[in-house]
Amino acid sequence: QAQLVESGGGTVQPGDSLRLSCVVSGGIGRIYALAWFREAPGKERALVAAIAWNGSKTFYPDSVKGRFTISRDNAQRTGYLQMTGLQPEDTAVYYCAAARFSWAIRKTDYHYWGQGTQVTVSS
Repeated sequence: QAQLVESGGGTVQPGDSLRLSCVVSGGIGRIYALAWFREAPGKERALVAAIAWNGSKTFYPDSVKGRFTISRDNAQRTGYLQMTGLQPEDTAVYYCAAARFSWAIRKTDYHYWGQGTQVTVSS
């Protein structure tokens, strides 16, 4: 069973940057995809970034492409989400997730989730 713990959320102003971190522990093995999802009030949890187990492939929806960057350090078992140019519509709880696949972009493929970290963008 894997455990994921996110950190780095907070309240920022429009245009600011923020970096989220996700530490993975427990028995998930060496090969697992990582992703970040977000859930805003009244909306479904949605994928904002995914990265393959070895970092060879990434995916971003159009809403964050060019502004968000996902990365991972497998030696440290840590994933990151660098967010730039934040806007009020980016306000949400951000969740880190892991999947027992080398690559995955479907929410249903992700079985391990963190507790979430709040990101609020407001002037």
